[in-house]
Amino acid sequence: MHIAIDAHSVGSGLAGVETYITNLIEALAASGGANRYTLYVTKGRSGDRFAGRWPHVSVRRTLPHTPFVRIPVTFPVELRRHPADLLHVQFTAPPFAPCPVVATIHDLSFEHLPETFKRRSWMQLRLTVRRTARTAAHIIAPSEFSRRDLIETYAVAPERVSVTHAAAAPHFRPAGADAVAEARRRYGIDGDYVLAVGSIQPRKNLVRLVRAYSDLRRRRSHDKLPRLVLVGKRAWLYGETLRAVEQSSVASNVIFTGYVPERDLPALYSGALCFVYPSYFEGFGLPPLEAMQCGAAVVAGDRTSLPEVVGDAGLLVNPFDEDAIGAAIASLIDDGELRARLGARGRERAALFSWTETARQTLQVYEQATGGRMNAER
Repeated sequence: MHIAIDAHSVGSGLAGVETYITNLIEALAASGGANRYTLYVTKGRSGDRFAGRWPHVSVRRTLPHTPFVRIPVTFPVELRRHPADLLHVQFTAPPFAPCPVVATIHDLSFEHLPETFKRRSWMQLRLTVRRTARTAAHIIAPSEFSRRDLIETYAVAPERVSVTHAAAAPHFRPAGADAVAEARRRYGIDGDYVLAVGSIQPRKNLVRLVRAYSDLRRRRSHDKLPRLVLVGKRAWLYGETLRAVEQSSVASNVIFTGYVPERDLPALYSGALCFVYPSYFEGFGLPPLEAMQCGAAVVAGDRTSLPEVVGDAGLLVNPFDEDAIGAAIASLIDDGELRARLGARGRERAALFSWTETARQTLQVYEQATGGRMNAER
């Protein structure tokens, strides 16, 4: 069977969707089988990671990158010129796809939290994702939380939505002292640090994290406070986060690294005193899993999908309670035994998630979406 995959997010620097599709492609390609895959990218060098590695995987470029022309016009034309048996997209499918569509819809934050999006993006997502959910042959959700949300919000038939969890890639593992030291040098981090990873946008809740961190400074003026390192691309509506840092008493203690290549993340996770992810709406929440796989002690929000991912391997806190966020960070700063215990428990928890298993479950979805055609062709 010939499967087309919309991989336009590869090279975008938008962590979650790029990480998902990149790792899924790797796992599908490695799984072998009789399937043939065509990956559709939009950026010049985006396909270099995949090109020529597997005989059954090819890469094509579709322009322009902007979805307003590519999705309704150039992409459907490309699919008609090079027919596929199935198309896999994230969030938005072409309105006139010439083959069955499987859509991974990671979350519906734009439906529940429109104020955390730019107006144009919010309107576009509401229009296109609703239509995609209605017309797709099958929908993939990354968590039970997202599956329930899709069923309840869009009145999707439960049998049309399957869960395939994401996972941390295998190279996320505890890094050695030399790698950690090099990462510190590269990103200007001296001494201990508390780490947060994720695009800078409202629902990542970094404003409350900065306020909680600033309050720790006031309460612990006699102690040396670890630096706060914020890793991530400035995505949208990030001004409030920047202002929160500028207006705080700890601005000199906060480091914005900007976008960090994935190859540098294991060392940053490994070297952190603890990892904090106070997001209040996630379809899955991959950074806590990556941090746990690297042995970092994790603090995460207790809402949406995060308890499903972190389980009892981290400290779950009310993301709207700055005191709770600060108390959790303080407990990990002060208690080395707790850090070690959570680090070990986190690695055990992360081992329950695997891209190999995600690929296997995704192939089952492909088979269901094509009416069992994959088995028939074997």
